[in-house]
Amino acid sequence: MKLSYFLCFFLVVISCKKEQTHLRKITAKTIAIDSTIKSSEKIVNIIAPYKKKLKDNMSEILSYTPKKLTKESINMQSSLGNLLADLCFEMANPIFKEKYNKSIDFSMFNYGGIRATIPAGKITKEHAFKLMPFENELVVTEITGNKVIELVNYFIKNKVANPLSKNLELTIKDSSYILKVNGKIFDKSKTYSVLTSDFLQGGGDKMIFFKSPKKLSKINYKVRDAIIDYFKKVDTLKISIDNRVIIK
Repeated sequence: MKLSYFLCFFLVVISCKKEQTHLRKITAKTIAIDSTIKSSEKIVNIIAPYKKKLKDNMSEILSYTPKKLTKESINMQSSLGNLLADLCFEMANPIFKEKYNKSIDFSMFNYGGIRATIPAGKITKEHAFKLMPFENELVVTEITGNKVIELVNYFIKNKVANPLSKNLELTIKDSSYILKVNGKIFDKSKTYSVLTSDFLQGGGDKMIFFKSPKKLSKINYKVRDAIIDYFKKVDTLKISIDNRVIIK
């Protein structure tokens, strides 16, 4: 009897033992997504109301521009670059001032971050999303005078219209320059609060002068949201190439 119990127990243990498996081969197959694949009417009907809602939302008219806005460089400025730098400053400075009881000195962004043009005419929310498709946040970096010098040298060396706000006046002549911040001659001994994106603050686009600042302040405001809010605020955009950068 004991022997029969033992045999039964042994058979149960053996039957419950997991057999180890080993990966022997991996195969892959490419499935083309093209017109030969028929859409599912059921899925299309489910998506339809959400698609309409999104389309209506993106079609919302926010503002108007009498002329096309581009990032075409004109003496290291562009209509879109000037717009982006100025509107971000205008929308972010009150938030920063209320939160930290001080003002932003100027703003700087990158030429490559401008991802689309804005045609003349009505400006919709879709234009704002195409202009800034990323989820970048606005941040304020407090940097030393030496870092500002690095910033200016970077701007001059790259010879493209990296967006600078109108708080700056940069006059470039040959290998030298004169810099004014808010109408005052740049002071190397001071620190300056510069508005930019979290991507650039992390060293994106080789803007390493924003890394390891004396102080980093977050305002929880996306670049795209600043663009949309500004467009809603301003009925007609008036953008020009001005004296923020002068090349002699």
